[in-house]
Amino acid sequence: MQELINKQVDAGHVSSFPVKMSKEVVVGSLKLAVFRLEEDEFYTIKNECPHKKGPLVEGIVSGEHVFCPLHNWKISVKDGQAAAPDEGCVETYETEIKNDHVFITV
Repeated sequence: MQELINKQVDAGHVSSFPVKMSKEVVVGSLKLAVFRLEEDEFYTIKNECPHKKGPLVEGIVSGEHVFCPLHNWKISVKDGQAAAPDEGCVETYETEIKNDHVFITV
């Protein structure tokens, strides 16, 4: 499979993303978690906790953080950083809204 670099992918209409929740979007072999926060801000991170690779899309969203469903690690959906005392980072992807569609740059 060809590696994707700086390609914008249409992840779907804004209305298909529930508020204060996440949705998985798959681009090739890359699994992403797209988060729609309360303020209608959208953020995308790799759908894999840095600890034990838990599916972040299944985690509970609180503010700008998601809690990994496996071991409750708190991950920022804005910058991908794990909250102390945990350490690690998840890849983040530029996400923007155009014509009521969510676009992710991968």
